[in-house]
Amino acid sequence: MTAPRPRRRISRELTRIANAPVDSVLAEIGDSAPASRPRIGVTGPPGAGKSTLINTLAAHRIGANLCDTMAVLAIDPSSPVSGGSILGDRIRMDRIADLPGLFIRSLSSRGARNGLCDNIVDLLVALERHAFDEIVLETVGTGQSEVEVAELVDTTVLIVPPDAGDSVQTMKSGILEVADIIAVTKADMPGAARMAADIGTILRARGDWMPPVVETRGDGTGVPRLSDEIDRHRAWLAEARPHAVSNARRRRYHLRALIARQAEEALSGDRHLAEGALADAYEKLTRKLGVG
Repeated sequence: MTAPRPRRRISRELTRIANAPVDSVLAEIGDSAPASRPRIGVTGPPGAGKSTLINTLAAHRIGANLCDTMAVLAIDPSSPVSGGSILGDRIRMDRIADLPGLFIRSLSSRGARNGLCDNIVDLLVALERHAFDEIVLETVGTGQSEVEVAELVDTTVLIVPPDAGDSVQTMKSGILEVADIIAVTKADMPGAARMAADIGTILRARGDWMPPVVETRGDGTGVPRLSDEIDRHRAWLAEARPHAVSNARRRRYHLRALIARQAEEALSGDRHLAEGALADAYEKLTRKLGVG
C-alpha cells in the first residue's frame, strides 16, 4: 500500500498556484513534464449525479485495489458578482473524504465558460508531481459545449440522467463526439433504459473504439462495470494513441491558457489599456505582452 499523501501540504500548494500570477506559476511548477498518471474526466449537465458517481467510483477503485491513491479535482461554478464559489462538491463528497490515499479539492471555475477553470492545467501539473495513481477531473456541468475536458484527460466519462430528454439530440454535435464512455445515472428511475438505448443508437465509433453505455445507480450498481470500461479504454489507448500525441495536445492547451491569463492580468492591471481604437488597444496589449 502506497503511503498516504500529505493532504494539507498539497492543498496549500494548490492554493498558492491557483492564486499566483503567470510568472510565479511558471517558477513554481517548472517545465510541465509529459503526463504519466492516468486522468479521468467526468462531465455532464448539472444535477446529473456526477459527484455521487465519483463517490462510488473512487470507493470502488480504491477498495478493489485498482489504485492505491487518487486525486479528485472538482470544479464548481463561480459567482459572476463576487467570483467566489460555494464549492459544493467538497460537501457532496464528504462521505469518501477519509478514504486512505484519496485527495479531494474543489475549485472555483473563476468565470470560465468551458466547464473548467483558467488555471486547471497548472493544478494538474502540480498533482502529477505527487505521483497519484489516478487523477479525476469533474467539470462544472454547464452544457453540451464542455468538450475541452477531453483535451486534458485520457478517458472522458459523460454523465447523462434519464430525464435528459431532447437535450441528448443536441449533444450529437458536442460532448457526445468526444465522450469515451457514457454513464446513464439514476438507472432505477423510469426512462433510464430507454435513454441508454437512445444514446446507443446515435453513438459512432472512433477508430476501433465504440463508446459503451453503462447504466449506474446511486447505490453503486453499475459502477464496477464502469470501472472495467475505464480500464478497457485505457488499455485501448495504450495501443491506439501514442503518448507523444496526447502530451503535445496538452502542451498546446497549457500554452494557450497561460497566454490568456497573462492577457487578463495585463488588462486588469491597467484600466487604460483597452481605451481608444480597437487596433490601437490591441497594439498596446501585444506590446505589453512582448509579442508586438
